[in-house]
Amino acid sequence: MMKFRESRFLRPGQKVNLDGVMIETVPAYNVNKFREPGKPFHPKEDAKLGFLIQIDGVRLYHAGDTDFTPEMKGLKADLALLPVSGTYVMTAQEAASAAAAINPKLAIPMHFGAIVGSEKDAVEFKRLAPCDVQILKPE
Repeated sequence: MMKFRESRFLRPGQKVNLDGVMIETVPAYNVNKFREPGKPFHPKEDAKLGFLIQIDGVRLYHAGDTDFTPEMKGLKADLALLPVSGTYVMTAQEAASAAAAINPKLAIPMHFGAIVGSEKDAVEFKRLAPCDVQILKPE
């Protein structure tokens, strides 16, 4: 069983170095997905997170549950994991715009085919994205 020395609770915009692994938190929220008018599924004030993780010079961005937010426009990552299902997170088109802003070498679509969305969303993202895309299928 793995034991942890400590726990850290992070908010958007923080950085932490854990044994040489640099982790930066990025806001994850909705800008145009609402449960009812004026009430987003993932409000910015909830301080939900995406993560930029740097290991051995490689930068990975895991967007979390989010829309394409203004904060993504300044991110740079080698690999981006972007949600594409559209109901609670980005649509395939929005994720392609996020990929264009982030400019990763490779993008992997996520959050499709389980609760909402389908593989069609991932395929559409791959068609629209301005970078290499790999669609991973559950085993």
